[in-house]
Amino acid sequence: MMPSSIIKELKSEEEILSAFPVMRELRTHLDKETYLKLVLEAQSRDMYQIFALYVADEIAAVVGFKPMITLYYGRFVWVCDLVTKETERSSGLGAQLLAYVENWAKEHDYENVALSSGIQREKAHHFYEDKMEYEKVSYVFKKNINI
Repeated sequence: MMPSSIIKELKSEEEILSAFPVMRELRTHLDKETYLKLVLEAQSRDMYQIFALYVADEIAAVVGFKPMITLYYGRFVWVCDLVTKETERSSGLGAQLLAYVENWAKEHDYENVALSSGIQREKAHHFYEDKMEYEKVSYVFKKNINI
């Protein structure tokens, strides 16, 4: 039986930094200082929120999301980051965090939850489509203009 888990919003710099080792498994390009700077800026400018799922007092998974409004999706929550610690994957923690985001969205009158996933992350795609019942509705395109 898995130990009980709790989900907690990370607000202080210390709390945000405590999630860095898990977040780094997804965002390998970030160092600790850049990560903290980006999270703090996103919180102040974009209503970004970051939550950690703790198992036995240790962070096992992290999700970052922000509420948005666009003409395409209407009022929705964009999941920016979702990662489960490698040693805890396939144990239901990602599903638990994503369900938490979906409930948060419903409670705050948002109509949809959306996210993007790297083309190479086939296991994640199966998770989103098969287990979490998300549908693939578009491709995301990116262009680096800071060359």
